[in-house]
Amino acid sequence: MKPPASVGVAAGVAVDILAGLTDGQRHGLERLWTVLPQARLVGGAVRDLLLRMPVADVDMAVPQPPDDVMAVLRAAGLRVEATGLAHGTVTAVLDGTPYEITTLRRDVLTDGRHAVVRWTDDWREDAARRDFTINAMTLDRHGLLHDYFGGQADLNRGRVRFVGDATLRITEDALRILRFFRFQGRYGHGQPDGEAVGAIASSTALLRGLSVERVWSELRRILAGPNVAAVVALMAQTGVLAELLPEGVEQGRFERLLGLGAPCSALLRLAALARQPLEVARRLRLSRADTAYLRGVGGALPGSAGGIFAPADLSAVTDDSLRVLLAEAPADHVQGRLWLAEAAMPAEPGMAADFAALHARFGRIEAPVFPLAGRDALALGAAPGPMVGRALEQVKNWWKATGCRATAEECRIRLAGVLRGKDD
Repeated sequence: MKPPASVGVAAGVAVDILAGLTDGQRHGLERLWTVLPQARLVGGAVRDLLLRMPVADVDMAVPQPPDDVMAVLRAAGLRVEATGLAHGTVTAVLDGTPYEITTLRRDVLTDGRHAVVRWTDDWREDAARRDFTINAMTLDRHGLLHDYFGGQADLNRGRVRFVGDATLRITEDALRILRFFRFQGRYGHGQPDGEAVGAIASSTALLRGLSVERVWSELRRILAGPNVAAVVALMAQTGVLAELLPEGVEQGRFERLLGLGAPCSALLRLAALARQPLEVARRLRLSRADTAYLRGVGGALPGSAGGIFAPADLSAVTDDSLRVLLAEAPADHVQGRLWLAEAAMPAEPGMAADFAALHARFGRIEAPVFPLAGRDALALGAAPGPMVGRALEQVKNWWKATGCRATAEECRIRLAGVLRGKDD
């Protein structure tokens, strides 16, 4: 392999573009370039290297057909797996690290969700089928950056621009609408590309043809990404937000949540943005855990009037009531309730300080655990059966009514009384 690749990323500046790779990634890349000298780094790897950012996945492209690539890699003693032959992708595994290697392609037929492809040896033709100019650059083993559509200039300007005709790119795969917003949030600066915004605004109906799994995968990354307030505002402006959340949105509440410095949680942000989070969870087929979180953060705070979105008096949320909440629900659910309650309130003098104090108290309280189990009832002479569960539930309710402060011994004494038919 030649010395570290260099490329000018700004006027008069030359840097080692591979410096963003780990030692292991560089070693793996060197081995692959020895076996496949025509291969180039592609897509996100090149983009992030130019930005001096860590590279999560080292992806490569080659002009050879996938069967030939596999044969060459195996002849060199490298482990290779046929991970996506229909799309021309094989995966070489070096020292436990995967490297995806994809044959150059051209689209023969697209329907907005899937594409029929054919292999090609034309690098520009392959680049022309990619989504954005900043993702269409390639880097060869000699350090030469191949940039057919002005991706490096767009990257430096913070401009997320479709390759070629924006409407055509979106028609080929409607998911690119959501990818635009994700990339705009991470790499865009200033005014978004006008052609892209116009093409998206006239193509929002295409989103209805996407699988809900693909929609949620992208929406989740958008909500957890940077500059999310501006991105969601742009989604609303183009009509995309109404397509994704037809149940309605609470954009003001969402923006207030962001301004509070709440945890960077896509689910918490969805709970603030969506007018009916549980209906969104059902329609987008969120996992049971994600749905449980949305249900959990939608509960009422103690002392609230009308639920979490109308807390009456924060002083009514005592340490004892916080302990009970933590005994009943995971800590992140309770924390989410607090953030959503604050986001739902209009800014009033003193309210921010009251919530800050409440958050601080919440952070100091350790989640209590009910100290008894079925074996404690059996040790007291109870016969196995439904009565044990009922007795334990009665004692647990008493334990929570006392602020979850009773010790294990005090709970056992209470349990003994319940089993004898006495409550005290």
